[in-house]
Amino acid sequence: MIASVAALALTTVASAQEVSIKFGFSSTADLENDNGAAALLFKNYVESHTDDISVEVHGSSALGSDADVIQALQLGSGATMHIGGTATYNTFIPKVGVLDLPFLWKDYAHVASVLDGDVGNALQADFEGSGFKVLGYGFSWGYRNVITRGKAINEPDHVTGLKIRTIQSPIYVAALNAMGANATPMSFNEVYTALQTGVLDGFEHAASMAYSAKLYEVSDHLALTRHLFGPTVMTYSLNLWNQLSPEQQALVQEAADFSLTVARAMAAGKEQEALQKLAAEGMTITDVDTTKFVEAAQPLQEQLASDIGATDLLTQIRSEK
Repeated sequence: MIASVAALALTTVASAQEVSIKFGFSSTADLENDNGAAALLFKNYVESHTDDISVEVHGSSALGSDADVIQALQLGSGATMHIGGTATYNTFIPKVGVLDLPFLWKDYAHVASVLDGDVGNALQADFEGSGFKVLGYGFSWGYRNVITRGKAINEPDHVTGLKIRTIQSPIYVAALNAMGANATPMSFNEVYTALQTGVLDGFEHAASMAYSAKLYEVSDHLALTRHLFGPTVMTYSLNLWNQLSPEQQALVQEAADFSLTVARAMAAGKEQEALQKLAAEGMTITDVDTTKFVEAAQPLQEQLASDIGATDLLTQIRSEK
């Protein structure tokens, strides 16, 4: 009897030690971008607080595109966690697209108020209904800008007709097309080659992502359009989450809270730092009068929010300070 109890105890310990989190995302796994930094902070926190859980960080689409990883989370096989822009979930949970409407956000404080309030909570329920446990929302390290190769954008009309890569999201495609671009949805890991071969005229992303992925090697102009912000979300496969013990769930949540809090605090500074680094690499950075874009964005926000059944959420976001 004693031997049986001892064997059971050893089996329980062994089982706990076998928990291995596969954390996949499309951006590079380094400290130069928000997703990579948050993932590495998460890994360090977990592994310094327990021997029961290990974390494998797979950046640069090593586990597949963002869509591939998200689908794996739904299946509970192939990936455990993901971090990326909320827009990467737009085709899985349409209503979350309200966070990705063009020219929506006033500043970082506005984003925090919305994500940590009623809107963020309401969307968490939609995530869970689709198989994702939301561990927390993060900030992109800067607004998204239009970055091009060989074609400067000094005024709004210069965007017209350019093939600009964007996230595979109906909201992002509509936003870029409304600005006059020829929006081209594409996985992030394909952008470098597409720019190099001339398939794309440019892409749109935060300066930190452009620097981290070394896209300054195949592009040379950044126009400060600040058309989208792109909040991020850290998710865990709900199926796999339910297999963790309460103690393990608590630790994973603590690690997520810590990593996202630190990454958020770094956002504003990292945006400026990335712009300086891109300039040092030879990229020309220009201010653009976005008045025309902003005016066109207001009715577009309302139309897109209506299309995804999120008019009430848009009203709440606009009313937040």
